Amino acid sequence: MARSLDGLVLAPLADQAPGQVGIRTRFAYHERDGQVWAEYEGGDVVRGHLVGTRDGDRLDFRYVQLKRDGTTASGHCVSTVVQLPDGRVRLEETWEWESRDGRGTSVVEELPAGSPVDRQAS
Repeated sequence: MARSLDGLVLAPLADQAPGQVGIRTRFAYHERDGQVWAEYEGGDVVRGHLVGTRDGDRLDFRYVQLKRDGTTASGHCVSTVVQLPDGRVRLEETWEWESRDGRGTSVVEELPAGSPVDRQAS
């Protein structure tokens, strides 16, 4: 099993569709006794929260977010936790909106040590 997510900051490797999570979004993860939760913000997301469970290297959670345009959205995600060769954590995600149409996949990775949390991709 990959290491705990508690205290890790992760960021997407690529932008999703406009108005969704993107490379400027940062996820601050917490984990305890099989429970996972995170706060996230950045890009088009003013504030987001996710909450769910971890069983081995599988996460199953719901998320809800407030976007800059004042709308809200919610959905469900199942992720696989992968330990990278350099020791960082990657989440390989399959998600589906519940508040609207849409589904997809994404990848988020732990930011390298020394990276500013608010770094912008070039």
